[in-house]
Amino acid sequence: MPSWPVSSTHFFSITRTSEELSIVCPEDKIPSDVKVSTRWTCLKIEGPFAFTQTGILTSFVGPLSSHSIPIFVIATFDTDYVLIPEEFSSTAHRVLAESGHQLVSTSEWLNRSR
Repeated sequence: MPSWPVSSTHFFSITRTSEELSIVCPEDKIPSDVKVSTRWTCLKIEGPFAFTQTGILTSFVGPLSSHSIPIFVIATFDTDYVLIPEEFSSTAHRVLAESGHQLVSTSEWLNRSR
C-alpha cells in the first residue's frame, strides 16, 4: 500500500480489490509515474444516514445521470461522496439546485433536506 495518499490532510480514499488498487486523493499528492484521471470535483452528501434510509444517493445522482453528467461515487460508513469531472461542475450545480439540493459551500455541495 503506497504511503503518498495518506499524507493528505484532505479527503482521500483507497480501495483494493482482486483486480485493482484505486486511490482518490488531491492531485498534488500523486507521483508523476502513476496512471491518473485528474480534474475532479468532490461533492459531499450530508450524513450520517441510517442504513435503512433508501433513495438518498439516487435523489442526488439521478438528476446528474439524466443530464449525462459522469459521476464516480465513494461511500463511507456515514455518508457518500460524488466526484464529477470539473468541466461538468457548473451544469451539475444548476441541475442539483433545480432538483431541490442546496449548495452549502463553494468547495463541496451538501445534500440538504428539501
